[in-house]
Amino acid sequence: METIVIAIPSEMPGGLEAGVGQHFGHCDVYTIVEAQDGKVQNVRTLPCVPHQQGGCMAPVNHLAGNGVNVLIAGGMGMRPLMGFQQVGVQVYFGAGAPTVGHAVTAFLQGQLPAFTTEFTCGGGQ
Repeated sequence: METIVIAIPSEMPGGLEAGVGQHFGHCDVYTIVEAQDGKVQNVRTLPCVPHQQGGCMAPVNHLAGNGVNVLIAGGMGMRPLMGFQQVGVQVYFGAGAPTVGHAVTAFLQGQLPAFTTEFTCGGGQ
């Protein structure tokens, strides 16, 4: 029984009822969801770090350093996507989910596509 630690860029104040932030590196906060056997076990928030402290890789390293192994995002550039791949964080495309809870449920049900180059947008961080 492996625990999956999922990060979702979120609008304030975070949590399952929060809106999904549309860009992972410029969100208000990350909602961190621990799930096991397809069920949510724990929910908490994690502050976003500014890009000035390491450019595109600052949020990548911040999330990986906090045990995240899955990220649900609506948009990101190639550099951070490659960074997530290098640190072993799987990235899924969750744009359009009305809340963090909806995005998590869709992921746990296998309904979100893996984030690939065709989903990257704008080359931003």
